[in-house]
Amino acid sequence: MIRQPKAGLERMPGMKPSSSVSSLASTEKQDVTLSSLMHYTQRPSAKTTGPLQQTGRRHDDRLDERQQEMAEADDRLKGPLIPKKKRKKKSLITVNLSGTRYDVIRQMSEKLGYAVAKDDDPNSYLFWNDCFVATDRISEMKSFQRINHFPGMGEITRKDCLARNMAKVQKQLADDFSFAPKTWILPADHSLLLNYAKDLRAKKKTKTFIIKPSNGAQGHGIQLFRNAEKIPQTEHFIVQEYIDKPLLMDGYKFDLRLYVLVTSCDPLRVFLFDDGLVRLSTEKYLAPTEANINHSFMHLTNYSVNKHNEFYEKGESLSSGSKRSVQFFREYLRQNDINDGLLWQNIGDMIVKTLIVSEPHLLHAYRMCRPGAAPGSDSVCFEVLGFDVLIDRKLRPWLLEVNRSPSFGTDERVDYDIKSALIEDTIRLLNIKISDKSRNMAAQKAEARKRLFRQNKRTDGPDITEYEKKRQSIEKRKEELKETLARIRKVSAREDYENRNRGRFRRIFPPDDKIRHERYVQLLSSTFGIFMSGKAPAMQKEIQRVYNNKLKEVDVMDMLAECEADEKEGKYYTGGTGKPRGPKPLYNTTGRFHYNHGKPLLSMPVSVPSPLENDEDEDEEMEDEETESMSASGSPSMARQGYHPGRRPGSSGRPDSRLSNDGTSSTFNSRPNSGVRSRPTSNMSAANQRSRSLSRTGNGKHTPLQRSTVQDDNFLLSVVKEREDELTRKTLVALNEMRIKFPGKSDQEAEYILDKLHENWKFHKPRIASYWLVKLDSIKRRKVIDIVRSNVRAVLLRTWRVSDVDSLKVYRIFNRVFNRLLWSHGQGLWNCFSSSSNATSWEAIFSKSSENICEAELNCCRRIVQLCRDCLLIVYQFAAEAKSSQSNTPHPSSVDEHSSTGQSISARDKSLSLIPPNTQTMSQKYSKLYPATRTPSMGS
Repeated sequence: MIRQPKAGLERMPGMKPSSSVSSLASTEKQDVTLSSLMHYTQRPSAKTTGPLQQTGRRHDDRLDERQQEMAEADDRLKGPLIPKKKRKKKSLITVNLSGTRYDVIRQMSEKLGYAVAKDDDPNSYLFWNDCFVATDRISEMKSFQRINHFPGMGEITRKDCLARNMAKVQKQLADDFSFAPKTWILPADHSLLLNYAKDLRAKKKTKTFIIKPSNGAQGHGIQLFRNAEKIPQTEHFIVQEYIDKPLLMDGYKFDLRLYVLVTSCDPLRVFLFDDGLVRLSTEKYLAPTEANINHSFMHLTNYSVNKHNEFYEKGESLSSGSKRSVQFFREYLRQNDINDGLLWQNIGDMIVKTLIVSEPHLLHAYRMCRPGAAPGSDSVCFEVLGFDVLIDRKLRPWLLEVNRSPSFGTDERVDYDIKSALIEDTIRLLNIKISDKSRNMAAQKAEARKRLFRQNKRTDGPDITEYEKKRQSIEKRKEELKETLARIRKVSAREDYENRNRGRFRRIFPPDDKIRHERYVQLLSSTFGIFMSGKAPAMQKEIQRVYNNKLKEVDVMDMLAECEADEKEGKYYTGGTGKPRGPKPLYNTTGRFHYNHGKPLLSMPVSVPSPLENDEDEDEEMEDEETESMSASGSPSMARQGYHPGRRPGSSGRPDSRLSNDGTSSTFNSRPNSGVRSRPTSNMSAANQRSRSLSRTGNGKHTPLQRSTVQDDNFLLSVVKEREDELTRKTLVALNEMRIKFPGKSDQEAEYILDKLHENWKFHKPRIASYWLVKLDSIKRRKVIDIVRSNVRAVLLRTWRVSDVDSLKVYRIFNRVFNRLLWSHGQGLWNCFSSSSNATSWEAIFSKSSENICEAELNCCRRIVQLCRDCLLIVYQFAAEAKSSQSNTPHPSSVDEHSSTGQSISARDKSLSLIPPNTQTMSQKYSKLYPATRTPSMGS
């Protein structure tokens, strides 16, 4: 049954008509009433049949048609439907934690809003690893990425390297670096240790010595000795004087684990966390004697050792148990009327000086890994170090060791409270932003565009006047001031962010105290002189410029304004302070000026490019030579045939000899292998025509020159590739002809020495390993490799005939090989002496790289590895013979052990063991690298 509402039902007072209904009525010109919009039906049941059901169905059909018409009218009023834009998923900063096992790092990353990558994502913003990171990985990182290890930090985190570097600086700066216990490196310093113990016995004194593995951790292998003669000399250990009068807490010995953050090494920036761990032993301390010298729970404070003792106490708070907080320790000192502020200041001073010792190694290794990064740019590396500090009864801090990967385990509450705050403040202090990636891409494009369009403004040409030279010097000065201004602003913004977000960190270098800052800078300059004597003057100037820059932003802006004012007023003329005297210069259409001395110009110069267009890029000179040589064999250049278009009437007949990118004159363009001459150009070089044609491809119209340029691009690329392959093959031939020269001996004698070393390899192998891996530090190992590196550079300069060798792809490949050979403190080169698969482990750097390496380039790398091996053997033999000559005893390496007599030396061996006559005078000069007279060199 259908109920119809009453006709003529009027609208109730105060009720507004529907806008949609009124609009429909006006649009369709129909009488739309409430009765046509609403109806009430009572649906018949499924069993109901008859006319009533049919009437209901017809009414439903009419209603459906009416509703469809209304929907269509409404759609016409609304217009076309606009699809809703899908919201872009908000991108987050991703963190790659595949290299760490500590869950607290994941928790703090998620707390700061970072997304943890599920897999080993190479595009993440932040990488955290528990172990050593290869230098190749750091080289491949983008500038917006961060990783938690520095290359070269092993110079202070390995116990033997720390002892060696500290011994060097203590020889010249003993008062400033007296915080490290006296240390000997075994087996090299075993005789010195015995002599020291002998002197103690003569003075009726006794000392306790503690030995530790050179690369050990967690207290493994640590032993105490009262008699130095019982210490084994065959293993790689370090021996230290045991500090037998430590400061005690409740009768227990303890040490401090302090956390230090290094955010950058170029320049150096160091932060000290204001809290840490106090690790107590689990047996009351007694002075070491023969009876208790083996009690590890009394003399060692390592958590990994004491946790196995039944008396170890897990603290429920920060002030109880066998592991407590540094804040509790400082309060403990204050309660005992001890000045904790002075002690904390001395500890910070010790940490800064330790990192100053490592800075020459850090800076060199980092710049080798990041050769394209500008000095002072954002560092892709940071590192959290764990300093183990012992305090004696006189409140003097002693540096025990530096941990590169301190434990972030959270077994106890004190661990979680301290380490979670440490990691959170560390990640926040890195200032990683989501926009870093896009900004990095934009900076790379801008740099590439700058290299592409930069112009080589020559100041030594014959047509350059003093006026132009001075103007260019002013422009260069302006560029330097702009760079200085940008650096000052960047440092100011960085310090502002650090002050607002450092949390519980305190910056200890560079310090706020000016007196302390000057002293640290002086120490830094001295350490560069000790470890990098060859580059010391240049590095010391850079240190003064970076760390002692007293210019402020306002001062630089004033200097920049003065330069601009001088440029506008013409004060850069060398003859005076104002504009140049004499006749007024007249500028022609090309932008060049010349003085009119009362004579009319006979003619205007034709096809002379303007200064901005005539300057060619230095990077294009190689391509010019390649195309010129190609045109000589294919289609000869017009300049070679003596035809010089665009010659000015009355000139000397010398054409403009500058070449464009395709190897022809700037006034005449010849396509390779085409034999067709193009029209002379005016006021535009061929190189600029080509670049402009590529930028105007949107209009769909090309000149014949543009079409020919586009067609010949692939051809030119193939010619350049063939030329590069040919030069690579020439480089391989030159490398195969190179030999390592032994000072004072001929090439045949040097080859004979290498053959003898290989024949007696079982005898020499442990000695060469000790010499290369133990006796030489990283600086000396690098100098051995640099003997080959410098000669390879010279070969590339002669073969490729370029001024910038670093820009060559083949040299970048060679550099990766050199860095791999120095990997893991020289282990990379030593693996090359093995007959196993490790001998070619350096080739793995290319298998993981996306860069294609041809067979000729790989053969060049193999030859370089062979030269480095021979260089190490020659250096070892040279040092051994020099040492034996100084002690007047024959060295075993010069003796033929496999001779039939077994006791005589052949005449040839005797001639090889002779030292040049200027040994005594030259030995002092090279004593830092080799205890010998002259450094080995290379020859072809």
